[in-house]
Amino acid sequence: MLDLEIDKMRFSDLDEVLEIEKESFSMPWSRGMFERELENKEYSYFLVARSGDGVVGYLGFWLVMDEAHIVNVAIRSDYRRKHIASILIAYALNLADKLGAERATLEVRVTNIPAQNLYKKFGFQMIAIRENFYSDTGEDAYIMWLYDLKDKIGEIRAYVGRLIAKS
Repeated sequence: MLDLEIDKMRFSDLDEVLEIEKESFSMPWSRGMFERELENKEYSYFLVARSGDGVVGYLGFWLVMDEAHIVNVAIRSDYRRKHIASILIAYALNLADKLGAERATLEVRVTNIPAQNLYKKFGFQMIAIRENFYSDTGEDAYIMWLYDLKDKIGEIRAYVGRLIAKS
């Protein structure tokens, strides 16, 4: 069983977060980008997943009016496929719901099928394509939306409860 704690990201987490960021993305965010997000408490919410080994994953979202926009999800490579991303997404959506979000959105690379499948489990649907969204490769992104967060939040909580019970 994986001992996992979900918490708000702190400045002291950034060294570990940056390691995960660099191993996960071809265009990693800089320390300054994360620092600005942590300083912006008005609409920026970043969470970390901690285990006995420290930070093993993180997720960030912006709350703009009644929309949660997930901007970043990454899991340390040796902790992938342990449902940590699912747990982080569920915590983020639950927090967004409590903060008044009615829907959630994100962009995902058209080639990132595992991430697309994960988001679909939460009820996200592919709605449109942003052409040439990723400047490192010119790859397109799918825009995915979860329109009825308030109606789905009970299902989301139950789904994660089942995941936690299995681990």
